[in-house]
Amino acid sequence: MKDIKVTLRKSMIGSTEKIRATLVGLGLTKMRKTVVRKDTPEIRGMIKKVAHLIDVEG
Repeated sequence: MKDIKVTLRKSMIGSTEKIRATLVGLGLTKMRKTVVRKDTPEIRGMIKKVAHLIDVEG
C-alpha cells in the first residue's frame, strides 16, 4: 500500500470544529507539520475535506 505525505500549510484559525477535528485526526496539529499516512479511502476523504489547508505529496 502506498503512503501519502500531508503537510499543513495554512492555519486552522477560523475553521469550523469539524475541519479542526479532521486535521487533528490526520495528525496535523501545528503549522508546517508533515505526517505520512497510508493511502486508504478514509484518509483520502479526510484529505478532500481539508484540501484548502494542506499540501499532499505521493
